[in-house]
Amino acid sequence: MANGDFHFVMISAMYENGGNTTQRLLDGHPELFSYPFESQPGTKYVLDHLTSMFPVKYRWPVFALSAEIEQDYDAIIDEECKVRIKTPQSSKFRDYPMQLDDKERKAAFVRLMQGKPRTRGNLVEAFYRATAETWKDARRTGREWVHVGYSPIIGVDADKIVKDLEHGHVLHIVRNPWSAYADTKKRAVPLSLAHYIMGWCINQQAALTYTEMHPGRVHVLRFEDIVVDPVRVLGDFLGKVGVKSSISLARPSWNGNPLEQVFPWGTIRNPTSEANRATAEELTRAERPEIYNRTRPLLNALGYDSFWDTMRRAA
Repeated sequence: MANGDFHFVMISAMYENGGNTTQRLLDGHPELFSYPFESQPGTKYVLDHLTSMFPVKYRWPVFALSAEIEQDYDAIIDEECKVRIKTPQSSKFRDYPMQLDDKERKAAFVRLMQGKPRTRGNLVEAFYRATAETWKDARRTGREWVHVGYSPIIGVDADKIVKDLEHGHVLHIVRNPWSAYADTKKRAVPLSLAHYIMGWCINQQAALTYTEMHPGRVHVLRFEDIVVDPVRVLGDFLGKVGVKSSISLARPSWNGNPLEQVFPWGTIRNPTSEANRATAEELTRAERPEIYNRTRPLLNALGYDSFWDTMRRAA
């Protein structure tokens, strides 16, 4: 897997839209090497019109022109993985065994960059290849040839991803805004409805725009469709990348080990249609129409008009 062209799928999703669930469903596929957690490839050098809306750790990275390769590695925030392997007692994933040494990974990253131009695409490739190479207890089939990453909201940078990586794809996951906001309210410090829904809208608008600008490279799937039939829906997507479907897509896993629930990878514990609907119905009578009013221009394009109709009747 360390040789040949770099084939890559970056999953994107607004918070609580099913990105973690999708990554966990892809995790056990025999042809995929799925990053263990959110890969969070952004750096502190990201600074643009979206910086005030979204944390830089979730963005496509920017590297300092004056930096050395070692500094490039250190600049990648990768918070969830670095906390797990450097200070495991502080990680929410501390109960999941993992043999990955950050110094060894950094050394592999530097080696993989030797003799290559210091481009963003090459640096990102080296980061994912180094992780796959040095994760000692990763369960492997020997047939992995596509790397899979996930970073929330990174679809806003989809144009950069497909430009930097010749064989890169962006898979954006969208979930109805009512269930999504109801789940984000369960966070310790939740965003306000106005703040959250603005971010939701920006993400979906970016995804729809980039699917038109980069057909065949940027893809949009609905969480609601995935949970009904993940083998078919995700299998159809993988076919566009050149990967065969697999029964492993039927249930979430981590490092190939089945998970009874997706938590703590995300707020969504049980990815089912019934749980998704029940979550939306946790909202107050005032929140439901406000979300509709704030998302209305996008609902038809994403196929959520009928979801709102049933929400309105239930209220």
